[in-house]
Amino acid sequence: MKKLIAVLLSLIFLLTPLTISATAETNYSRTIGNLSDGLWNVKTSDIHPELRFAGNLIRIIMPQFTVGFFKIANLFLDNIGLPDLTKDINREEIYIEREDGSKLRLSVYSPEEKKENVPGLLWIHGGGYGLGCPEQDFAFIQNFIDASGCVVVAPDYTNSTTAPYPAAFNDCYNALLWLKENGKNYGMRDNQIFVGGNSAGGGLCAAVTLKARDTGDVNIAFQMPLYPMLDDRMITESSQNNDAPIWNSASNEVGWKLYLGENYGTDNVSKYASPARETDYANLPPTLTYVGTIEPFTDETVEYVENLKEAGVEVNFKMFDGCFHGFDLLKFTTPAKEADEFLINGFKYAVENYTAEQ
Repeated sequence: MKKLIAVLLSLIFLLTPLTISATAETNYSRTIGNLSDGLWNVKTSDIHPELRFAGNLIRIIMPQFTVGFFKIANLFLDNIGLPDLTKDINREEIYIEREDGSKLRLSVYSPEEKKENVPGLLWIHGGGYGLGCPEQDFAFIQNFIDASGCVVVAPDYTNSTTAPYPAAFNDCYNALLWLKENGKNYGMRDNQIFVGGNSAGGGLCAAVTLKARDTGDVNIAFQMPLYPMLDDRMITESSQNNDAPIWNSASNEVGWKLYLGENYGTDNVSKYASPARETDYANLPPTLTYVGTIEPFTDETVEYVENLKEAGVEVNFKMFDGCFHGFDLLKFTTPAKEADEFLINGFKYAVENYTAEQ
């Protein structure tokens, strides 16, 4: 059974983002769309042509994430894990102590040949706050290091099936503090600390950046919350009755219930748990983000960007038409390539232009 679970979840975590290529809408894709469109609010025609086949296949095979799937996935990750697929990069596993005495694993990535005066990046993986591990984001990490020689710290934070908020948030914030204190050992310049993440990792990125601003513990120079999971209230139009592929309204509700626990559905929710609840966006760092136009997080991302701009924060933002959540993992499609180019160009610009003295 363990081997079967390993095979299935390896396909989900690794093979799908690496191998699905739908460069044109095939007859088979059109057949799936025509048969199923009556069941879906987000129609096949709403999806970018290169993503239609993969998208429809995904939502037929896996209509939504469930608590059971989160638990099975984490069982696999805890007992078997994912391989490190970065190339020509040093990777260390560092363990730091939490307040309760348990250990938090940090995956620390740096160039094989150490460089000086490079950025330090806290990168936070996604997974609806309920699953995942640093190794799943090898492609992001590879690209950032190739582009800048930076050091990347990726925490294996506590998933919500183990403990609700604030466990994951505290882990990520402690990882940020570790980076500030130890990044110099990897050539990091202390005035160029960045934070980034995708999906729930994007939400944690925004939350960590808020606390860093509020406390003054770390002056963050730049943040990259990509298609971030920001608002537990699910009050935006795009977050409601959204059945687009990969992550939809039903999955979103499950994710927030697990993450917030008994506080779900109440007003007793911290802005560090749900950053969309923040009302003061002043003095946050320059921000890069992007999002697809048909996913649940579209509207909350747009509102987040607008709030940052109104507060005078510099924002580099792009929307990808017809793209669902996690579309950038389908690496052989045009939208994914365009998203990668937008991200790396924006990251390089940040390396050249953004600093924040500690």
